[in-house]
Amino acid sequence: MTLSVVHFSTADNTGGSGRSAYRIHTGLRRLGHQSHMLVGTKDTSDKDIETTHGGGIGRIMDRLAEETTRRLGLQYQYYPSSARILRHPWVTGATIIQLYNSHGGYFSHRLLPALSRIAPIVWRLSDMWPITGHCAYAGSCENWRDGCSPCPDLASYPPLPQDFAGFLWRQKKRLYARSAPTIVAPSSWIEGIAKQSPLFAGCAVHRIPNGLDLSIFRPMDRQAACTILNIDPSKPTLLFSAHVVDDNPRKGSGQLIEALNRLGPLDNVQILLAGIGGENWHGKVPQTVIPLGFLGDDRLIAAANCAADVVLVPSAVENLPNSIIEAMACGRPVVAYDAGGIRDAVVPGDTGLLVPVGNTELLANAIQTIIETVEDRTRMGMNALTAAQQNYDAEVQAKRFESLYQSLARS
Repeated sequence: MTLSVVHFSTADNTGGSGRSAYRIHTGLRRLGHQSHMLVGTKDTSDKDIETTHGGGIGRIMDRLAEETTRRLGLQYQYYPSSARILRHPWVTGATIIQLYNSHGGYFSHRLLPALSRIAPIVWRLSDMWPITGHCAYAGSCENWRDGCSPCPDLASYPPLPQDFAGFLWRQKKRLYARSAPTIVAPSSWIEGIAKQSPLFAGCAVHRIPNGLDLSIFRPMDRQAACTILNIDPSKPTLLFSAHVVDDNPRKGSGQLIEALNRLGPLDNVQILLAGIGGENWHGKVPQTVIPLGFLGDDRLIAAANCAADVVLVPSAVENLPNSIIEAMACGRPVVAYDAGGIRDAVVPGDTGLLVPVGNTELLANAIQTIIETVEDRTRMGMNALTAAQQNYDAEVQAKRFESLYQSLARS
């Protein structure tokens, strides 16, 4: 059965969720299916991708609606482009409708019942937003289990100016009951949360890990990778990547700075920073800092991983980040906090090292250990490569989605 799938994503190839969405989209096309994306922000020239608003006056009207509802504390209640979405030929002709990050200011979840009458909805969980009153990650808060009221942290992204979290949670419950989405979790952590959520009661939950193009994300000669990035191959090199590398508590930038100060110079270690910002790290840590800027090309991301000896992921809370599986596919071990779904990929002592969240002393010790033990580091890198080839191949991921879609289309 040839499928026609339309994907809703904040962006088509920016940020972890957007990049994951684009990889699934391209993977389905390689399998011979029709695949289209409707996004808030279009970054590529892909002819099978359009913005939800259509540009021009539509973009302006959506922005005005977003600003108004945001100030009222009523997240994503209405966008004028909703009518365009429901009329769009990609939507009306869809076999499957798939959602990713839906909290980027481009899509109203109030559309879900109407969309579900067109085609089955599959929702790949990029974070916890679909099951909370407003936040993408609840941290230690457990209020998502019974109504999110009152909300103890209105400032958590995406923030609320006043406490409508309980109302928004109850609204989601009503909308999901009328839409019956099928849930896809990329990690065992978010899978467990989805199965416990009262909002998804009665919804099927499947786990499909993220996938990569392993012809791009693969080991390459380290010196060649360093030449591409114009960095010194003779120095031990650590890589930290995030969409924004400055002042990013969830990704752990402050925690990493503290750990690197505990570490000291350590034989001229240099730090690669891949993401927006990084210049203000100079002088904050005792190592040489090399900001690479935002890397929008997968080949450059792969080169950054291959230029590093170790990849660092000090996230305080996480699903299963692309940065980890990209490192593994390039044959690099990972040092990370034991947060969220990271343990799915980072097996302590086998594919990297894990330390308790927030313990910068143990994080520094783990970095020092893996830098100084070349034999163990090499072994872990080879194990990481094998694990990536077995579990995180984009073609395997696309076939898993294909199988799920076909079962839903037949039912």
